[in-house]
Amino acid sequence: MATGQTARSARTVVISGVPDGLLHNDVMTDILTIHFQMSKNNGGDVENVMYPTDKRGVAYVTFEDQKVVESVLKKDEHRLEDKRFSRYYLLKVTRYSENVFSSVTCVLNMSMFKEQFILEDLIQEMKKSTDLRFGPLQSNGHISVQGSFPDIKLLRDFLFLKAKSISEKDKREKGTSHQTPRKRQQQHGLATDMSNFAHGAEKQVVVLDTDMYRYMKSFFPRIFVVNDDTVIFDITDGDVTTLYIENAGSRSGGGRALQVKEKIEKWSIKLHKILHKERIDFKQHTRDEQQRYRRVCESVKPHYPHVLIIFYDTHIDVIGNPSEVFEFTKKVSNKIQSLFHSR
Repeated sequence: MATGQTARSARTVVISGVPDGLLHNDVMTDILTIHFQMSKNNGGDVENVMYPTDKRGVAYVTFEDQKVVESVLKKDEHRLEDKRFSRYYLLKVTRYSENVFSSVTCVLNMSMFKEQFILEDLIQEMKKSTDLRFGPLQSNGHISVQGSFPDIKLLRDFLFLKAKSISEKDKREKGTSHQTPRKRQQQHGLATDMSNFAHGAEKQVVVLDTDMYRYMKSFFPRIFVVNDDTVIFDITDGDVTTLYIENAGSRSGGGRALQVKEKIEKWSIKLHKILHKERIDFKQHTRDEQQRYRRVCESVKPHYPHVLIIFYDTHIDVIGNPSEVFEFTKKVSNKIQSLFHSR
């Protein structure tokens, strides 16, 4: 990887809140350049402004000196002002390299807790324990959750503890209850399974960002190579993938599942620190335009062999180190704009 590329991503900030559609794109680019060059905004010499981008109201500003990034980020409030605006616009400025796997969304099935807890009270407890955003509770017990990946993992640990409490209560009642094991399994089967996977000696669970998991499988497949007596299977739920690791061999190999779990988690933590994910959104585009995005990405991809591209119906996720992702998305954006202008 070239030193210049590394420096460029470190010298770049992400600007959101840019007023979209008010002025010609070239004019807005000039206004942004002037804003971030002004000393009253803690600015400095601007090398490049990338606007528009594939995200509405978002621009990338690259400075000639990395120190300016730190200075700009320290300013409490960035007001974008111009005589052609009827008012000022507040901008949000973030470090490009910090915009990493910042938010994931998953759907939780809370119906398994229905017999033991009042779901609304349990959800209130969950809200107090995390900074996650919760959707409305559905009649089938499903609820959508959005937030940072570490908070999603904390929530999952919280639910595992609840599941474990149900399992332990079942065990205490086992001597006095006349229910058969089969009936008890039907009532709390999922909770018991979750508890076993989370706390059992021969079964382990790892929760990963789905795109991170796909990146690891694409570029570090040996992480998931295990012996014949260890089994790994995955369940993907939106942005979250859960890996279940089980020792299927002799008792003497009971610690292998834990070793595999620790290896996967070690790599996940390491990659989270160095990888960046950028989303190219094309919800508002026609099917032909979406296909054009796909073709352009595929044509640029050979120049960035360590970047992973994941195609979805509404967007494209680009994953890799910050400098290569920045260069990749910039090149794709330039090619797309030139194609649209030539039509």
